[in-house]
Amino acid sequence: MILLILGQALWVGAHVLKRVAIDQRMSFGDNGKKVVVIASLVAIVLMVIGYSATEGTVFWGHNMAGTGVNNLLMIFAFYLFAASGKSTRITCWIRHPQLSAVVVWSVAHLLVNGDTPSFVLFGGMGFWAVLEMVIINRTAGPRGAYHAPPIKSEVIAVVATLVVFSIAAAIHIWLGYNPFG
Repeated sequence: MILLILGQALWVGAHVLKRVAIDQRMSFGDNGKKVVVIASLVAIVLMVIGYSATEGTVFWGHNMAGTGVNNLLMIFAFYLFAASGKSTRITCWIRHPQLSAVVVWSVAHLLVNGDTPSFVLFGGMGFWAVLEMVIINRTAGPRGAYHAPPIKSEVIAVVATLVVFSIAAAIHIWLGYNPFG
C-alpha cells in the first residue's frame, strides 16, 4: 500500500504543483516539462506495482451489471480523451474533457473493484482530477468561444475511441483481468 500511496502523492504533486506554484515551475523552463513527465512515469510505475502487490478488504466484487456499465463508461471515458485532442462537439459542454475522462474512468473502475486498494487508486485519481478542474477554473478564468469542428474530427475521435478501447481490453485480458466478465 505504501508504494501505491507514494505513487499517488508523486502524481498529484507533479501535476498540482505546476498549477499552484507557477513561478517556480516557470523557473525550470523547458526542463520543467521533462521533470513532470519523469515524475509522472515514476508515479505510474509505483501505482501499478503498489496496486498489484496490495491486498485489502473487499466490499464488493465483479457482477455482470457492473461489468456492462463499466465497459460503457470506459468507452465514454476514451471518447472524452479523444475528443479533447480533436476538439469535438462535446468540448462545447465539457470544459476539461481529459480530466472528466479520468473521473469517468475512476467511477467505472470503482463499480467493479470494491476493495481498499481500488479505493486508494481509482478514488485517489478521481479526486485528483476534480481537484485539478477546480484549480484550473479558479486560475484560468472563463473559457474562450467554441467553434464547431468538422464532422471529420468527430469520426476520427470515435474511431480512435474504439481502437484504444479494444487495445485496453486486450491488455486487460492479457494481464488476466477480463473486462467482459
